[in-house]
Amino acid sequence: MKTSPNGIAVLKYFESCRLKAYPDPASGGAPWTIGWGHTGREVTSGLVWTQAQADAQLTTDLVSREQAVSKAATVPLKQGQFDALVDFVYNLGAGNLQTSTLLRLINANDMTGAVKQFASWNKAGGKVMAGLTRRRAAEAALFTGSSGADAIAAGVAAA
Repeated sequence: MKTSPNGIAVLKYFESCRLKAYPDPASGGAPWTIGWGHTGREVTSGLVWTQAQADAQLTTDLVSREQAVSKAATVPLKQGQFDALVDFVYNLGAGNLQTSTLLRLINANDMTGAVKQFASWNKAGGKVMAGLTRRRAAEAALFTGSSGADAIAAGVAAA
C-alpha cells in the first residue's frame, strides 16, 4: 500500500517544509530537521536544501514508513487507516508504533479503541504540545475516513 494524496496532504501540513535545517522543537537541538521533517546524521546546523531536494527526500522517507506500517499491521487496513499510521510513524518512528496500544488494538481489529489512542501521543519531552495534539486529531480523522482537508480542519480545531 502507498500513502494517498490525503495522507501526504496531512503530513505536509503538519511537517511544513523548511529548506534550512532547524533544531528539534522539544529539545532545542538534536535531532536537526530539514525539508518535510527529514532527520538524519547528514542534517546539521547550517544545512540548506532546494525544494526539489526536500520533495525527493520526502518520497524516499515515505517508503520506509509505509513498509513499517505494512509490516506492523497484521489486519487489512483501509486507505485512511494506513495513511494515518504512516503519518504517525513519520512523526514518532516505527518503534513507537510497534510497542503501542494503538497497534495492539488495530491488530485485534478494535478500530474504535484504536482511534482513541491517537490522542495519547501528544507529548514531547514529557510536555503536551499543541502541535502534536492537532496532528494526532488529524490522524484520528484520517483513520476514520476523513479527507485530507477535513482531517487537517479537525486537527486545527483540536487545540
